[in-house]
Amino acid sequence: MIEKMHKYAFLVFHRQYEDFLHKLKQVGVLHVKERPEGVAENDALRQKMQLAAQIDKLADEVAAILTPDMQALPAEGGCTERVFADYEAMKEELQRIRQLAEATEKEMERMAVWGKFDTTVLQHIANEGWVLQYFVCQKARFNDDWKTEQHAVIVGETTSNYYFVTVNHSPVEIEAEPVVLNARNVEQLNSDMENIKGLEVAQIAKMQAWAVANLNNLRQWATDIREGMKFDKVLLNTLPQADNKLMLLEGYCPVAVEKALQDMLRQENIYYEVAEPEAEDNVPIKLRNNAFTRMFEPLTGMYGMPVYAEFDPTPILAPFFLLFFAMCMGDAGYGLLLILFGLGVKYDKIKMEMFSGLGGIITVLGVATTVIGFFLGTAFGVDLYAASFMPESLKAVMIKGEVAGFDYQMVLALAIGVFHIILALVVKAVCYTQREGAMKNLSTYGWLLLIVGGLVVTALSMLHYLSAETTKYALIAVGAVSALGIYIFNDPKRNPLINIGAGLWDTYNMATGILGDVLSYIRLYALGLAGGMLGGAFNNLGLMILGDQPGIVSWIGFVFILLLGHLLNLAMSALGAFVHPLRLTFVEYFKNAGYEGKGEKYAPFKTEK
Repeated sequence: MIEKMHKYAFLVFHRQYEDFLHKLKQVGVLHVKERPEGVAENDALRQKMQLAAQIDKLADEVAAILTPDMQALPAEGGCTERVFADYEAMKEELQRIRQLAEATEKEMERMAVWGKFDTTVLQHIANEGWVLQYFVCQKARFNDDWKTEQHAVIVGETTSNYYFVTVNHSPVEIEAEPVVLNARNVEQLNSDMENIKGLEVAQIAKMQAWAVANLNNLRQWATDIREGMKFDKVLLNTLPQADNKLMLLEGYCPVAVEKALQDMLRQENIYYEVAEPEAEDNVPIKLRNNAFTRMFEPLTGMYGMPVYAEFDPTPILAPFFLLFFAMCMGDAGYGLLLILFGLGVKYDKIKMEMFSGLGGIITVLGVATTVIGFFLGTAFGVDLYAASFMPESLKAVMIKGEVAGFDYQMVLALAIGVFHIILALVVKAVCYTQREGAMKNLSTYGWLLLIVGGLVVTALSMLHYLSAETTKYALIAVGAVSALGIYIFNDPKRNPLINIGAGLWDTYNMATGILGDVLSYIRLYALGLAGGMLGGAFNNLGLMILGDQPGIVSWIGFVFILLLGHLLNLAMSALGAFVHPLRLTFVEYFKNAGYEGKGEKYAPFKTEK
């Protein structure tokens, strides 16, 4: 639900205003109302925002080089923009060392074929008047006459090449590629490589020590900048009065916590007024739900917060998203894995940043998947309904069979879709009636009566509670009453002919939209079916590898196929089970419920830690 807000206006003497803002920040419950010309294009704020973003980026980069056993020291403050240059210099030095290591490694590979020659001996030979030349050529092009005529000696070879040296009193020219040897042989280069690796380890250790000392200082610096930005924004949204002698500030406070604000105002003798928000006010939204529903509030936030006059969609979104997710997964075995994974995340046994804080909702989704997966009759791709080990008493509660020639699970998915859309229309009728009055929403009530009334009369007729004659008159009555709201009284203040035209256009949109919306819910059946079939395919593939007389290799292949296959299937199923229920909620449900999602999230002016 949406917490009730009160609108506050403060009138403060200019000399007292800064101290008042500090007290207001300490209380931390007021959402400051922004004036259209308040923050606007403010260069100083923009520069602070950019600096804070740069600090955050640097802090994230610094945190990434720390190992799990390293703990950053408490913040001491005193950071300046010099830290950017210091860290960049350390990064450049590390990059230089790594480039040197890469070049040395390549040189080691090039010189390996020439062996562990002694450069002092080579120099001594040169001093005696001998010319040593080094060459490489393909084996097919090597001329054996070079051994006698040019005194060529092969010192190394690869699959396709000979590496050789010629020893003469003067340079010779032969049809081979000359090579310039490194002054250091491969053994010496290997020693250089070890030294370079030591330099790299030392440089990384230096950067880690710097990170331990400065990480929390960086984070504190970014927090301080943002705290100052909050203060600046409040000043920009302050309206000076009486030749800048008085300062007018407006904001919103949840009724549940306004006592602390009022106590401070009375203590500081601040003049203020309290009023109910008006219809045109952009009232900030703070949601208040129970522990279960609260887990799904981020999903509502992904679409957009409700406006103050709307209903909080989260209490309806939560159970339906849970049901849709479970049906799309459709596998009790995968549900058990989600439960284990969710508990591991919740109790910090599994540390994955992207799932931080989501352990609770993953566990709940896993429980729902396990229960729904059992009723759908699938676990790890195994058809429980066809399994010989499953008792008949449990098979009796599984959702299997056909209705009028269609799979029962498919019919169930469409029925859930019809109910979800009808619920959306009910919510729309109630919400818009509360905001605008019943007379302006007779068209919505007309469609609701037509759909629900038509379904109820048809169901009673199919169950033989109504005769054919009674059914006919009941449908006519429902249609006639609905038509009045849809075509005649959709806007009582408008010309009836215009109302009829608007009703016809609305009929076209509803006829095409509702049918497409209902058919969209078939994905609840299709995704669950596809996941089960793919899981069964991996099981069959594993059994094929296992064979009739399995050996150790067959068992290894069997286990590998099952683990890899079901892991991939679980990942793909979980992704689809998250995306498609969101789509059904954001498109089908929110559209038919008339949900706008244009509200502003409650963000109180307070001190952040």
